[in-house]
Amino acid sequence: MSDKKHPTQLGKYRITEILGEGAMGVVYKGFDPDIQRTVALKTIRTQLDADDDSPGAPASRFRNEAQAAGRLHHPGIVAVYDFGRAENVAYIAMEFVEGRSLASYLGAKVRFTDTDIPGIMSQLLDALHHAHEKGVWHRDIKPANIIMTTAGGRLKVADFGIARIESTSLTQTHYMVGTPSHMAPEQFLGKPMDRRVDIYGAGVVLYQLLTGRAPFAGTTEALMYKVVNDMPQPPSTIEGVERPGWFDAIIARALAKRPEDRYATAEEFKQALTDGIGQNIDDTGWEKTVMLAPARARPAQPLATPTVAPPSLSGTSLPGSTAGTASAPTPSHWDKAQLTQAELTLAKHVGPLASVLVRRAARECQDINELYSKLAEQVTDPRARDAFLGQASLVTGGHHHRTAGGTAGSPSSGGSKGATAGSAGSGTFIGGPLNEVVMDKAQVLLAKQVGPIAKVLIKRAAAGTDSRAVFFNRLAEAVNDPAARAKLLAELGRLS
Repeated sequence: MSDKKHPTQLGKYRITEILGEGAMGVVYKGFDPDIQRTVALKTIRTQLDADDDSPGAPASRFRNEAQAAGRLHHPGIVAVYDFGRAENVAYIAMEFVEGRSLASYLGAKVRFTDTDIPGIMSQLLDALHHAHEKGVWHRDIKPANIIMTTAGGRLKVADFGIARIESTSLTQTHYMVGTPSHMAPEQFLGKPMDRRVDIYGAGVVLYQLLTGRAPFAGTTEALMYKVVNDMPQPPSTIEGVERPGWFDAIIARALAKRPEDRYATAEEFKQALTDGIGQNIDDTGWEKTVMLAPARARPAQPLATPTVAPPSLSGTSLPGSTAGTASAPTPSHWDKAQLTQAELTLAKHVGPLASVLVRRAARECQDINELYSKLAEQVTDPRARDAFLGQASLVTGGHHHRTAGGTAGSPSSGGSKGATAGSAGSGTFIGGPLNEVVMDKAQVLLAKQVGPIAKVLIKRAAAGTDSRAVFFNRLAEAVNDPAARAKLLAELGRLS
């Protein structure tokens, strides 16, 4: 979607700002003239809202979010007001929330106190109890979906895109959905699920609040094995964590392998925290802690001078959203023909939004290989990213190879500092053919991260491609830890 094509109105809602952009669509700040209130308008591109009604499809998840959250009315849940279509997009009108995600605070290494944590969990569990009583299971409880508001010490649960509604077929019970690091054993195993998947998810959040990390890490395969078979290290025994021992028993029960061994309800989970702290929970005290946290990025600007601001402003996120001014001029060191080619290549995967993404990336990148690496981060579907990187390899021709921190031969190419953790496309080596020598060397590097299964993953990643960029992208997808992924990409980029 180019700058000129942002609508000024969706249905009755007047658009005032762009809050976030990603491969799926755009989140706007809007105004409802009937009720005189500010709203967030989450949209999905028309191309994604057709034909595919499978549970994981963007269109299906989008409608599911509207229907699941729309039946819930609780101060701890981002409210959904309306669902509609206009200007060739589908949109959800929802509550506009000023705040940051819990993930952003944890990422900034904010340490919550022993009394902050029960307060945060109390509000989360109250919201989950309401959803469960209404027959809705969120199924993707994680810090990124928990918004800490900027005033009043309140938090709100967001993103019901893969929620399960009892007695409906909006999602399939046996369809494996969720975020691997926060999925319960039954989600990995494709077994029937109920509200206790959210109890498990909340247990993972509690573990992160206590320790600053998830209970398990690794590739999806490694995570699955650990979640199904292992118990995490008790928080009080982790060096440097220094938490009261009474949290350990609560963690053990919340993260029990069998659903019947967990807390039966969110209320029961909350009561265990109340008993542990030995007094009534102050569920807003944590606001003093987050007030001392690092400031977020600058806020979004009015639509007249569009800015792509962090989606956390509205408590609603889109894949690949980053900060940057969309309307600023393109840096002079770029050949216009190169950027036009990049836009055409990316547009096959993200649609008209490619023009905005290419201009933004061009301001941050110095050469064509770095540019395509940056753009690959905006293609969220792994198979589509493979296709994009394959096309990028043809454009770059294998020249001026760039690794995860700088141009080959430069000081920064020797490490992972320059890699953007969190996306398999970050720092991807663009160009160059794939051969047996590269595959053998890559297997040695990958084995350091995942062990003997590297041999299987190498064969799988090489299937159907002769592009080194695609091959490296697939290998990076197998490493779940952002720092480890960045390191692997840097090492792969130096292979010859």
